Amino acid sequence: MFSVTGMQTFTFFSMTHVVTLLLFFLTCFLLVYFRKQLTSYQVIVKWTLFITLILCEVSFHLWLILTKQWEVADLPLQLCSLSTFLSLFLFLKKNQKVFNLLFFIGLLPAILSMITPDIVYQFPHFRFLKYFLHHSAIPLAVLYFILFEGYRVPRKAVITSYLKLNVIAVPVFFLNVWLDTNFFFLASPSESETLLSFFGSGVVYYINLEIAAIIVFIITYIPMGLLQKRENKKVA
Repeated sequence: MFSVTGMQTFTFFSMTHVVTLLLFFLTCFLLVYFRKQLTSYQVIVKWTLFITLILCEVSFHLWLILTKQWEVADLPLQLCSLSTFLSLFLFLKKNQKVFNLLFFIGLLPAILSMITPDIVYQFPHFRFLKYFLHHSAIPLAVLYFILFEGYRVPRKAVITSYLKLNVIAVPVFFLNVWLDTNFFFLASPSESETLLSFFGSGVVYYINLEIAAIIVFIITYIPMGLLQKRENKKVA
């Protein structure tokens, strides 16, 4: 379960992969459907997600250290780690601007990462469990903030959050050059075959990243826009 070399047989859309995805979507559905009944248990939901995110981040680095694999490329500077830190911050302190960014980078991107995961380990290996639990907890945290803390996202946040992400990506890009790393997958696609594998290379890769990012941001906002339109109609 914790072996470095064993259980490296992950297959896209295998039975365990599909079941894991279904469990995630079922959890999302139940969270939305029973949101009123869960109001009494809001504190439990909140701290369960908070602790889950911390355990996922810490346990991963602990495993790398104990198995003598940790290196500078494992610094928590990937998009999922940024989403994790933003979520943890929001659990402790309300901040609309922080949520706007989390909404766009922590919802659909995390789900897409589960559909085409960057892993080689199969269930029930620790890395499989950690990967899917971590990438499930992030969008579930976003849903929590929307359902239980009343966060909404203005339309202009599509552009402002997109620009903020690009600003963050600039120092990350130079850090990749300096450390020979691949944070935010800015240097190249992941080693496993994911959606990024179809983005080409060189300048084309960066152009496709930018196009894909704005498309993902727009798609992510559509349900939020419809939700706010519906709420405004009820108020009127």
